[in-house]
Amino acid sequence: MEYSYNDGDLYYFMDTETWEQIPINASILGDSFKFVKENMTCKVLSYKGNVFGVEPPNFVELQVTQTDPGFAGNTATNATKPATLETGAEIKVPLFIEEGEMIQIDTRTGEYLGRA
Repeated sequence: MEYSYNDGDLYYFMDTETWEQIPINASILGDSFKFVKENMTCKVLSYKGNVFGVEPPNFVELQVTQTDPGFAGNTATNATKPATLETGAEIKVPLFIEEGEMIQIDTRTGEYLGRA
């Protein structure tokens, strides 16, 4: 199903075959949903018509909207800095990542994978 939009505590998903809108409460979504933006396809998990979970794509590409600038010559191994993504999620990224760059994220772990 495709994530459409949220309205307060309800997040709306659309069945791309029937165009039916399904509201899902925020408490069901889980932590990995912070990496999902509008129009992304997610797997909605249900049993006998009751939704019990939403599984986002394993890997997503998101834009860095805020991070501290990197420093020339700062090449420490595995050094990271915090970055805010377009969905509002915060992760650790390597020092060379700048604002505006598109990066790949593993939604299962919340880890930076590389530049997109």
